[in-house]
Amino acid sequence: MIDELPPGRKPITTAHRFEYDRAKVMDFIKEEVAKGRQTYIIFPLIEESETLDYENLMRGYENVKAFFPEPKYYISMVHGRQKPDMKDTNMQRFVSGDTQIMVSTTVIEVGVNVPNASVMVIESAEKFGLSQLHQLRGRVGRGSEKSFCILLTGLKPTREAKERIKIMCATNDGFKIAEKDLELRGPGDIEGTRQSGELNFKLASLLQDKQLLQVAREMAERVLDADPDLSSTENQPLRVYLQSQKGKTSWSKIS
Repeated sequence: MIDELPPGRKPITTAHRFEYDRAKVMDFIKEEVAKGRQTYIIFPLIEESETLDYENLMRGYENVKAFFPEPKYYISMVHGRQKPDMKDTNMQRFVSGDTQIMVSTTVIEVGVNVPNASVMVIESAEKFGLSQLHQLRGRVGRGSEKSFCILLTGLKPTREAKERIKIMCATNDGFKIAEKDLELRGPGDIEGTRQSGELNFKLASLLQDKQLLQVAREMAERVLDADPDLSSTENQPLRVYLQSQKGKTSWSKIS
């Protein structure tokens, strides 16, 4: 269980800002760049069409360029439609410090390590899930300097989006974020493939009854360890019940 930061690292400060705060956010980036730091600006994949995603990113890129003109600032852009060698070149320019700003889609979600990057701006943050937001935030705060994650949203995010942003601003703890994600999305089918929505238990809640379910699991394991065939007199009621349920549930299909 990893529940603390590596030595020398500082907690990331996360803030929610609206579209009308954009100019102030860009001014903050300029302050960080003036200190020698670097910044990620991430755009979501929000359309079904790859072409529309690309156009959305390009509009964002042109907007960022308007705030950060050359030759004072240099910007790398990375996205899924680039050829691998172009993507690697643009990534390496940012890694080496030749560019101060990286405009990207979520292709940089994992595997990129730039300790000098101190700001992560997530555009349209209301369109991201909690796990993605947490992964993206983890791209900064990898050096000894103070780092920041700014969640930029439209003026009227949904209730669930507000909840996601609230927990992101409240904690850096991945365990708490995972619990909130479970609460918001639901655990899905325990015996199927659906990964969100209500669990089909009649009474139990994975969140509220976590300790009780853990005790029940441990008791079931003890019974099976001691009497795997349920042949003892004490376990006959269990055996009879399970036999009565044969063919009525899909548990037997789980390998």
